[in-house]
Amino acid sequence: MTTTAITTTPFLHSSAELLTGEPASYADWELKEFTGSWEDLEVDAYLKDGATFRRRRYGQFRLDGDRIVPVATGAFEQSTEVNAVFGGLQRHFEPIRDHVAASPVLQSIVSTFLSVLPGPLDTATAGIGVHQIRIIARRDEAWPPAPEGIHEDGHHYVAQVLINRQNVVGGESQLYDRERAPLFRTTLLEPFESIVIDDRRVFHGVSAVAPAEDVSVGVRDMMLIDFFPLGD
Repeated sequence: MTTTAITTTPFLHSSAELLTGEPASYADWELKEFTGSWEDLEVDAYLKDGATFRRRRYGQFRLDGDRIVPVATGAFEQSTEVNAVFGGLQRHFEPIRDHVAASPVLQSIVSTFLSVLPGPLDTATAGIGVHQIRIIARRDEAWPPAPEGIHEDGHHYVAQVLINRQNVVGGESQLYDRERAPLFRTTLLEPFESIVIDDRRVFHGVSAVAPAEDVSVGVRDMMLIDFFPLGD
C-alpha cells in the first residue's frame, strides 16, 4: 500500500486538533501516561563537551496492517553529508519503554501522520523511527536543541510534535528550501501542535531555547517521527 500523493507544499503545519481531535482511540489516563514518559529519558551521551541539555530515547517500528510493531533497534546512524556534527557515528540511544511503544496514543499519532504525509510512502516497506527528546534550558548551558544547525535528517518524511514546553522562550521551528532560503517559521506552543516535512525537499532547524524570565530552568519536550524505507 502506498499512502498519499505528492503535494505542492513540502510540509504541513497543524494545530493539536490533527492529533487529538475526536474520536479519540485512547483514554485520558493513557494520554497522561504517554506524555509523562518524557520524565524518564536518558542523557544524550553523544553531545559535545560533556553537555547534558538533551535527553532522549529511540525506537524503530514497521507497519503490520494498520498498526506499528517494534523491530530490533540497532545504532542510529546518519551520513556525514546529512549530519556534519554526528554523521558517521553509530549512536546507541536508550530504547523507548515497552509501554510507550505499545501505547494507543503513539499508534494513533503515527496513523494520523501516515494519512497526511506530503508525498507517497510504500507502507509495505516503511520503517518508522520514534525519538523522544527533552531539551533542558538552563542559564549556564545555552545550546540550540539541534546542534547541527540548518540540516536534513536523511529520511523521506519527518514529523515534529510538541509534547510540552514549560518555562522556556525560543525554540522557533524553521524550514528552508533546497537553496537554504527561508520558507516557513513558527514556534510550536500548544501540546501536540505539529509540523511534518518532506525531508528530501526542505531543510529544517530550530532556534535556541532559554529559560523564561525569572526562572532558572525550563523544558521543551518533542517527539520526532521518521518515515523511511526499511532498506535504507
